[in-house]
Amino acid sequence: MSTQQSTTTGDQFGKRWAAWHDSRERAVRAPYGPAALVATNWLADGVELELDTVSGAWTIEDGAIVGTGLASSGYTDASGEAVGDRVTLTAGEELRDGERILRAFARDDQRALRVLDPAAPGRAALLGIDSYAPGDDYVVSATFRPSTEQVDVLQADGYVSRKDLGGKLDFTLGGARFSIDADHAEAGLQVVFADATSGDESYRFRFLTVPAPEADGTTTIDFNRAYLPPCAFSDQFVCPTPAADNRLTVPVRAGERNAITA
Repeated sequence: MSTQQSTTTGDQFGKRWAAWHDSRERAVRAPYGPAALVATNWLADGVELELDTVSGAWTIEDGAIVGTGLASSGYTDASGEAVGDRVTLTAGEELRDGERILRAFARDDQRALRVLDPAAPGRAALLGIDSYAPGDDYVVSATFRPSTEQVDVLQADGYVSRKDLGGKLDFTLGGARFSIDADHAEAGLQVVFADATSGDESYRFRFLTVPAPEADGTTTIDFNRAYLPPCAFSDQFVCPTPAADNRLTVPVRAGERNAITA
């Protein structure tokens, strides 16, 4: 773990942040964490493709991923049983190839077969996460305004998806007023943002989870919990990038900065 000098007040604040940071480092360095993703193989409807390091031929049928010629592959299904010649996978379903995992992935009407390998060079090289030391200057009050708007989202590979916008978060940081896009998530609200440090001091953009707002729309944004997107650990992820309103003009020297690699 690497952090800059702390500017916080209160031991409990720092201890809670340190526990969060430790859990993040464990998660990204886990055998099947983000650094283990070595391939996202996009498939074509009705066209059988042979993939590097993957047995059989693969295509899309009725929105599902279908593999054939797998009888001697040695692959096993979720129950541990050897697969037959043909398998059908829906989004999130997996096969095992020894220690490797083959996982079905869906994006809109697109389908891909992903390969996760605990022996991936990127995972072996990953030492931890460089982070700014926690500081209470980056804990700000915010107001959430729900929205029924639809927006285009540019993803890391250039693909543009259309989705419902959860709403806007209004707050002041560094003397400037901002209103950024936020999406509903299981743990509250999800934000993708960049700032004046992005691409220089820190990774080109970061993610942030914000607590669900109260009935009056108020919530708290803690930029100390800003974290690196999966694509910071593997270029095979297709992370959403920040909307124009989410590109903050002030530096956010809080949260995770970059992956530490050997």
